[in-house]
Amino acid sequence: MRMSSPSTIAPRQGSLTRRYFRVDRKEIGYIRFTLESYAGMAMVTTVDPIAAWIEISISPGCEETILELLASLKSDEGLFIEQRL
Repeated sequence: MRMSSPSTIAPRQGSLTRRYFRVDRKEIGYIRFTLESYAGMAMVTTVDPIAAWIEISISPGCEETILELLASLKSDEGLFIEQRL
């Protein structure tokens, strides 16, 4: 019996980066849809729907792209996005 070879796809190194932002409540869905449309780069979780805090979990190596996208949403589309430090 022949054994199958291990997968040739290497797992990503590192772990997710988690960043927290306060946004306009009515824009949470739009931000989620926009970021998650970049398949596998980020996932948005609503931490506090009343205060409009979200957590963005960013895949390793995608931090710069996601932060640039958020800056673009803020400057080009006028969305309120405030990072918690």
